[in-house]
Amino acid sequence: MNVRKHMEILGMEVCDRITKFKGVATSIGFDLYGCIQVVIAPGIDKDGKIKDSAWFDINRLEVTSKKRVMEMPDFDFGPVAEAKKGPAEKPAFYKA
Repeated sequence: MNVRKHMEILGMEVCDRITKFKGVATSIGFDLYGCIQVVIAPGIDKDGKIKDSAWFDINRLEVTSKKRVMEMPDFDFGPVAEAKKGPAEKPAFYKA
């Protein structure tokens, strides 16, 4: 299934091929017009302030890590899939 293939990017470190914007893929959106976009969270700056995240088309992204920064929720079965459980605990920060 192609949707599942695209979901595999969640939690991976990625880099936009055009702008070189780097960070962790934290969200994915499938819109009505056929675009598949990913939110990249770049982490924190040198002062510990959280940097702004940005949306990118999935076909512009290159996965730069071999494993996720945290385990991906199970969207197929169980409490998350049934909307009975909220988000997982978020990491305190990610230093890019």
